[in-house]
Amino acid sequence: MQIWSQLNNEEQAALLARPALAQGTELKTAVENILKAVQQSGDAALLELTERFDKVALDALRLPIADIDNAEAELSQSVKDAIGRAYANICTFHEAQKPNDVRIETMPGVLCELKHKALDTLGLYIPGGSAPLPSTVLMLGIPAQVAGCRRPILCTPPGKDGQIAAEIRYAAKLCGIKEIYLVGGAQAIAAMALGTQSIPKVDKIFGPGNSFVTQAKQLVSQLPGGPAIDMPAGPSEVLVIADSLANPVFVAADLLSQAEHGADSQTVLVTDSAALIEAVKAQVEIQLTSLSRKAIAAKAMANSRFILVKDMDEAVQVSNAYGPEHLIVQTAFPESLLETLDNAGSIFVGPWSPESAGDYASGTNHVLPTYGYARNTSSLGLLDFMRRYTLQTISEDGLKALGPAIMRLAEAEGLDAHRQAVAVRLEQQDVC
Repeated sequence: MQIWSQLNNEEQAALLARPALAQGTELKTAVENILKAVQQSGDAALLELTERFDKVALDALRLPIADIDNAEAELSQSVKDAIGRAYANICTFHEAQKPNDVRIETMPGVLCELKHKALDTLGLYIPGGSAPLPSTVLMLGIPAQVAGCRRPILCTPPGKDGQIAAEIRYAAKLCGIKEIYLVGGAQAIAAMALGTQSIPKVDKIFGPGNSFVTQAKQLVSQLPGGPAIDMPAGPSEVLVIADSLANPVFVAADLLSQAEHGADSQTVLVTDSAALIEAVKAQVEIQLTSLSRKAIAAKAMANSRFILVKDMDEAVQVSNAYGPEHLIVQTAFPESLLETLDNAGSIFVGPWSPESAGDYASGTNHVLPTYGYARNTSSLGLLDFMRRYTLQTISEDGLKALGPAIMRLAEAEGLDAHRQAVAVRLEQQDVC
């Protein structure tokens, strides 16, 4: 337990510091070599890298469409109902985010418009690992579907049997995704960024991944003509603000639900009650024993932070300084804090709002900024799958009224051709 008011500025900053991300020279060099191999050899490189890293020899990269269509027959009705409920809620929330175009006459004869259009070809990356992630398919596939993106493709590493979990295939079908490719890691990012014989070059890449995937996304986004990426990524994290009335069972469960993501996950409790800290610690030990991912969660909890503050104003100060991916507020009057909580990817208000709800089925998107990027980066939403562009239509009278101001500004900047583009039109008006 750390008492916030007893720490100096340097000690406070150190307490809230994240562990350094894996981004050394060796990692960058390894990813650069993968990008180069995919650029040079395309599908052949992907098949070789899949055999090397995933220990699977594939005949083809694209999953047959029949395997997508048949996924539902492999699942129980209860699983399909759960995925269906999540799909409906996420659709509802993202449908509500559809933007309105703007059309306004800024002055007589000068019409300006703001338009929105869906991105065309998207790359959706779904990590492999110890469990299928249909929730991530929904979080990426649904906004692409709602936005109207023409060609979303999905890349995910094959399992040891060369197959993809039925849950992922079923979620992809609900989202209208017809192209699934059996490739993961940095090589999948390279394929979507550069294009191969099988996999199209995409306009933007979405989705979480390990340090190799994160490094690859950063590198391809810097290529001339390369794809955009959704956001910076780091280990998953949660910060809980709680007072003396908070239920320690709930708080411990919320910390552990984040800790089980990985040993590098970040868990922070900020409270004005020393007794709550001790009760939560005891509950963590009790609840750990029943978890299937106990070893992973225990490693993450070993690096957790328990911070004692003097009051809720100081708790808000700590949270804003940390900028958590997930922020849970379990206080007697949580709504009273919301206006002052500035930096968080997603906020869960009250004792009945576990972070798990946002991860799966409440409707909000679970792709969120981590590693402090919540201070300047938004959670994933519908607009990330669209682009904005503007139009302007100026009448003859409109240019006559606006033209002199344009020419004076061009003169001030020393851009004669800009001035001339207006002047020749105004001269033509005088002739006519």
